[in-house]
Amino acid sequence: MLVEKNVPLQDCNTFHIVAKAHTLVRVGSEGDLLALIGDPELAALPKFVLGGGSNIVLTGDVKPLVLKVEVMGKQLLRENAKGWVVEAGAGESWHGLVAWTLDQGYPGLENLAMIPGTVGAAPVQNIGAYGVELQDRFESLDAVDLQTGRRMTLDAAQCRFGYRDSVFKQSPDDGPGLRDRVLITRVRFFLPKPWKPVLGYAELDRRMAQSGLDKPCARSIFDGVCAIRSAKLPDPAVLGNAGSFFKNPTVTLEQCADIIQREPRIVHYRMADGAVKLAAGWLIEACGWKGKSVGNAAVYERQALVLVNRGQATGGEVMTLARAIQTSVYERFGILLEPEPVVV
Repeated sequence: MLVEKNVPLQDCNTFHIVAKAHTLVRVGSEGDLLALIGDPELAALPKFVLGGGSNIVLTGDVKPLVLKVEVMGKQLLRENAKGWVVEAGAGESWHGLVAWTLDQGYPGLENLAMIPGTVGAAPVQNIGAYGVELQDRFESLDAVDLQTGRRMTLDAAQCRFGYRDSVFKQSPDDGPGLRDRVLITRVRFFLPKPWKPVLGYAELDRRMAQSGLDKPCARSIFDGVCAIRSAKLPDPAVLGNAGSFFKNPTVTLEQCADIIQREPRIVHYRMADGAVKLAAGWLIEACGWKGKSVGNAAVYERQALVLVNRGQATGGEVMTLARAIQTSVYERFGILLEPEPVVV
């Protein structure tokens, strides 16, 4: 177990906001966690779990004990006629895992290519893109209770997945929530056989048609998703950002019909449960925010759903901009956008 003091976090968050961790522990194994929990001084501190830093906004130095998740490793656990079960350490790059599964001949995650962050953060957010959510490919995960050191294995039902939600984002005060209570160490995915392409999103379908592919393979879908995301989303290594900053809101059919009467061009998608998902990026752009800024925090000019760091943006500037956008969208559409990143 490696304990460090006053650790710069600018390179540990994809917004590249300048901040420090007062104390940071690098977690490379369950053994590191058990050693931490066995240390009376460290065990008593409040804790903050940090993966790839792709879904956080730092508004100052982090006073809780930062647990930097660096559990590595990828492997095929088993294969049968129904599919493959793949396991990865929580510290592995998510996109790296997606690329590795295809290289090994295990398709199924290709629609989720180029989502920033680590494997351990993926179930927390129940990441999703182009018709696939993590819960659709999830098998189980291992975690450690940060208070007791108890190891646990959770299946999909126990993770309580929702739209960009899970038990790991839900407070223990509200029921069975595990927020700030556990650290995920390993995640397993079930990739079904026979493989079937997941299409149906206009951008992806258009990309496949332009490539002349009536029956695209998993690698073609992976390449298409990478091309689409690269064209409209900034590379965090070049321009600091946390990906999509707001969730796409859902409304009833009646609410959607009312909005369409006033805004016929609004981008919307009918969901399986009868609700309608609205494109948050369209709502933000319709309110005139594309390219606008507050200090060094700005709305990306190619995709209004993404907030970016134009220089030395502070977490305060990012959140001031976010709140102004929320107010603007609410005043025009009566919809309160919900941020995706965790504000620290």
